[in-house]
Amino acid sequence: MTERQNNILLSPPDLGSEESRMMMEAIASNWIAPIGPDLDAFEREIGAKTGTRHVCGVSSGTAAIHLGLKVLGVESGDQVLCSSLTFVASANPIRYCGAEPLLIDADPQTWCMSLPALKRMLERLDKDGRLPKVCIPVSLYGQSADLPNICELCAKYGVKVLDEAAESMGATHGDRMSGSFGDLGVYSFNGNKIITTSGGGALVSDDPELIARARFMATQSRDESGIGAYEHSTLGYNYRLSNLLAAIGRAQLARLDERIVARRAIFDRYVHMLEGTQGIEWMPEAIYGRCTRWLSCCLVKDAETRDRILSGFRKMDIDARPVWKPMHLQPLYRNCAYESHQTGVDVSAMLFERGLCLPSGSGLTREQQDRVVNTFRSVLL
Repeated sequence: MTERQNNILLSPPDLGSEESRMMMEAIASNWIAPIGPDLDAFEREIGAKTGTRHVCGVSSGTAAIHLGLKVLGVESGDQVLCSSLTFVASANPIRYCGAEPLLIDADPQTWCMSLPALKRMLERLDKDGRLPKVCIPVSLYGQSADLPNICELCAKYGVKVLDEAAESMGATHGDRMSGSFGDLGVYSFNGNKIITTSGGGALVSDDPELIARARFMATQSRDESGIGAYEHSTLGYNYRLSNLLAAIGRAQLARLDERIVARRAIFDRYVHMLEGTQGIEWMPEAIYGRCTRWLSCCLVKDAETRDRILSGFRKMDIDARPVWKPMHLQPLYRNCAYESHQTGVDVSAMLFERGLCLPSGSGLTREQQDRVVNTFRSVLL
């Protein structure tokens, strides 16, 4: 067994024979550019799965966020609300647009955007006469944010919502999927996501004009020309997903429900096997929906305990990570405005200091999970 095979990875791709078959068919058809029948079909299938009417497949979730902000009219000097507890790719596209992030704390019951913090921030901004253009609530670790209430609050102030579901495809709020609530929604198909195209993403909406505009901008904003000339009057981007990768995505998407069942079972087994172990709290599941458990996350006593456990995992070739370091604690964004969940209660900072993400891939074997649990216990005891 090679060193890599012996490692237990955090969330590796889970590929099968159908992905190989569909990719080889795409190669044989010679449709390997960012256009083709598999891309068209993948977009239709994403729409059918997520309950959204219009879809644009793009090269990454980050590209989808950037396009979404541009389509929603974010320009230099604007302000954009964003979850603080997230990966940096949620916030970076705000700066790509020349705008400034306004960071919102997490709710301890969901780990997603805090509605009380968002409400206070919007009230203050409205009073100051400088409301933001867009809000980016992030649905974290496979859990849907409280999107209906976030969208209702933002609509009250005329703020558009970019429903960032890069980590939560398949998560639900009631009978709807995260990513389907905002003016636009975002999914990621990066190699570590619940389904993958290697690298890729999608922008979705029920508004055909927004997606048409995004597709135009994603293909270098090429104007229509009667003679087929490459003519451009608007700045565009090279952001479209390749047909070849879309073929892989179609095979992956067909197994989304199976992957959710597998990851939830892994989380449940961690909880069962570590029952009675002192000092562990598991990421809650929101009362309003189903979490995919993209990653199995928990809290331990403090940062010192977290780091000791991570060190123990590394020695056993087990890939585990801290919960995301919040944007308001990052050197890049530490000067941005930040609204905490409650006065003097910084939930995002607490989750980072105490939070762990355990190996959660849908192909994780029981033997590998036993190894994770035994290592966890040995370090804690």
